[in-house]
This record gives sequence, structure tokens and C-alpha cells, in this order.
Amino acid sequence: MSQDTNDTIGLSRRKVLAGLGAVGVASAGAGLGTTAYFNDTESFEGNTLTAGELDLKLDYKSTYLGGPGRLEHVQSMGYPDAEELGDGRYLLDQAPSPADMQAWEDLVMEEDGFDFCSPEADQYLVNGDGIPVFTLDDVKPGDSGEVTISIHICDNPAFLYLAGELSQAENGQSEPEADEDDTPGQGDLADAIEVCVWYDEDCDNVYEPTGTGQQQELEVALVSDVSGSMGGAPLSALKTAATSFVGNLSSPDEAAAISFNSGASTDQELTTNYQAVQNAINNYTAGGGTSIAAGIIEGENELLNGTIATPGASKVMILLSDGQSDDTAAINAANDAKNNGIRIFTIALGNADTGLLESVASSPDDAFVAPDPSDLDTVYAEIAQIVLAGEQKILSGTMSEVFAELADGEALDGDRQVEGRQPYPGATTQCIGFEWTLPAEVGNEIQTDSVSFDLAVYAEQSRHNDNPQVAFNGTDVNSTSPGPAPNGTGNVSGQN
Repeated sequence: MSQDTNDTIGLSRRKVLAGLGAVGVASAGAGLGTTAYFNDTESFEGNTLTAGELDLKLDYKSTYLGGPGRLEHVQSMGYPDAEELGDGRYLLDQAPSPADMQAWEDLVMEEDGFDFCSPEADQYLVNGDGIPVFTLDDVKPGDSGEVTISIHICDNPAFLYLAGELSQAENGQSEPEADEDDTPGQGDLADAIEVCVWYDEDCDNVYEPTGTGQQQELEVALVSDVSGSMGGAPLSALKTAATSFVGNLSSPDEAAAISFNSGASTDQELTTNYQAVQNAINNYTAGGGTSIAAGIIEGENELLNGTIATPGASKVMILLSDGQSDDTAAINAANDAKNNGIRIFTIALGNADTGLLESVASSPDDAFVAPDPSDLDTVYAEIAQIVLAGEQKILSGTMSEVFAELADGEALDGDRQVEGRQPYPGATTQCIGFEWTLPAEVGNEIQTDSVSFDLAVYAEQSRHNDNPQVAFNGTDVNSTSPGPAPNGTGNVSGQN
């Protein structure tokens, strides 16, 4: 090719290199001339390795049932801020306890609420500084007390253990005690006190073995949307999931089938004939509009006034809807039902008004969402776990028996819905309930006796730790005991 042609094209080798250098190819610049090779460098800079955090924090709410009208006496026992809650129960203490916070159980259960892992939270929490949750010096037969410990794992997941130790003292003998106590010199209070320890799923200071806050039989109304939009796959999935729920019931629990569209009807009254309830659900057809209020009112009427409705039974309503409805009417109907002791679970299917159904539910935790009809099986199964299985007991027996178990550390399960022991997830909050009761029938043998006990929660990292082994020696973990104290002293502490 001639020089003229090169000039016409205008691309000599020198021009090519100059052009590339002009647009910034590294090392093709000044001083390298035409001998530079194309090259490029990319870098990862500022690398660091930082150890993770495992931080266990605790807070608590303790109550005492000592009979009505004893507020001044309770305050004089070292609880000047004690509050009378009604029915002879008193709020002794709680942490966190800033006056402008909402109810404690709402605070610890609210995912988007108070950040217990923030530095500013430390002023409210127990961080290894063992403090007593009970210091009661006039316990009588028939009294009881309870502490709910809220556990906060910051950052990394961990295996948790509950540990404890106790000591008791005779403190001399009164004349009535000497007449009945055949073990002089040995305290008897811990052998008389009954204790229950459980996973308090809703952090409400109440052991709920049926998941409903009651220990009586269960009465459940399945209130189902059968409006026109439920036709096809939604109605078919509802039938499968709801009848499966009914199949998990056992006598004396009762169920009723309620359907609603523009109005509502009781398709099967409360009964222990579960096949009859399943038949009623399987006969549903779709059509009409959506009145959630009508369904709630019909369900409430059956639970409270049905032919075999039982006063005092655990009343539960499971309401499913996939549509929109009158907000005011539905919320008013739901509030009336809840005020009459009915616990309402809601299921928002598909394009349902999730905000409304959350307002209808007894709590945000009782409001479920099923984006697709195929999700209904899982949702009804979750509700069955709550309603039928309730809260799981960890330990029970006399205080002496329970603390004998706690002396070696009791392994806690971070997820009771999964088979086998699970760690507690990082950035989580869960509650453990601890209740003591001095039975009314206990006699004079426990007069002047005292018991002092510690409770400790121990956290151990779960990652790279498939077989955690922890040995409690009564010193490293349980180190907060001040020694024997007046009737019913307790401490709670956290250990990382």
C-alpha cells in the first residue's frame, strides 16, 4: 500500500499509539514511547478482617400474686414503684422501663420497635450485672410470682443454656413450725414451691399450653370468604387447608364452619363431629360480594351463643379473605369479638386488604399472609401449631427439682418448629417464662424458711460448633448469689 493511501486513511502506527494514549491507556504515556505494551491493573484495596460479635442481653418483667389490697405492703418490701395490676397481681419491676415506652410485651415482640442491640439500650438491660428480680420477705401459702426473661442475641447466632442454683435456710423455728417440721435445721421452702419454666412465645407472662391464653377446651370457628373472587383455585386450596386443620383437632375441642360473602351463615355449629365440619367446608361454592364484618359477627355469635358453646372455653376465630371490605364495620365487629375474649387469626389471601386484616387480628403476630392459594396449607398448619400445640414447657416440678436440673445447664431450643435443637438466630428476641407458686395447702413447716436462687442465661457461638458442650460448675455461670435472704429472693444474669 502506498504512503498516499496511508495518509488518506490517516492511521499510521504512531497515530494509533498516540490516539490510544490520549484516551488513557495505562503505561502508553510519556517516556515509554512506542515500545510500551498494552496492560491493565485492577486492585482490591483496604482489606481487613474483623472478629464478629456475640453479645447476649437480657431484660425482664416480674409480677407477684399476693392477694388484693396489699400494694403498700408490696411497696414496703423493696418495690416502691410496684403497680397493682388487678386480681391481686402486682408489677414488681421491669427492664427496660422508661416511662414513655409502650407495654413491655409489645415492646419486646415488635420487630421494628426498640433496638435492644443499640448502645443506648444498655441503660435498660441486664448485661452480666446480676440483679434480683424477686426480693420478697412475707410470702404466704397461695402466693405466686413470675418473671419473663426477654433474650436478645446481637449479631451472631448462638446456642443458649438456662442455668441456676439455689440455697435455702431454716432461719430458726417458730413454735407452730416445730410442731410440724420433722427436719429441723433444714429449710423446706424450695421443696414446697412449685415451678414451671416455658418458652413464652408472646412474652405475656402467661403459660399458654393451648396457645390461646386459656387451659380449658378449645372452641374454634373457621370463618371463610366464599365471595365470587374465591372461585377456582382459591376455594379448592381453602377446602384442602381448612379441612386438614380440622383433622388435627381432638375431643373435647370443638369446631364450627362459618362462610361469608355479602352476608354470612353458620354451615356447621360447634361440634366434636369433625367430619361434619369438613363436609360443610367441602360443600362451599363461590359467589357474591365480601362482608368481613358479617363473617366476624356470625362467628362471634356461634362462639358465644351457639347451642353447645361453653363459657370459659378458649375461643378462637380463624378468618380468611381474599377481598376488600368496609374497614370501619370490620374493625368494629372484630373489636367487639376481641373484647369478649375471642382470639382472632386472619389470613390475607392474594390481593386481600392486608392492612385491614392485620387490624382485625388480635395482634400483628396473629395476622398471616398467603400470597398464593398454594400457601394456605402452610399458613393453616402454622396456626394449628400455635392454637393446638401452644407454648412448650421446658421444666416443671418443685423448686428443688427444677434447680437440680438447672445446675448442669438446660439446653434451650431456638426454633421449636424445627426438629432437633436449633441455635437462636442473630438479631433475635425470644422470651422464657419462669413461674413459682407456693400452694395454699402448704402448712406450718415452711414458716420463716427462706430460699435464694440465681438464674443465668449462657450463650455459646453456633457456627463451627455442631456439638456444643458446656459444663456449669456453679461459679463461672452462676456467680450472682448474695447468700440466703428473706423468703423468695431471686437473681437473673446474662453470660456470653
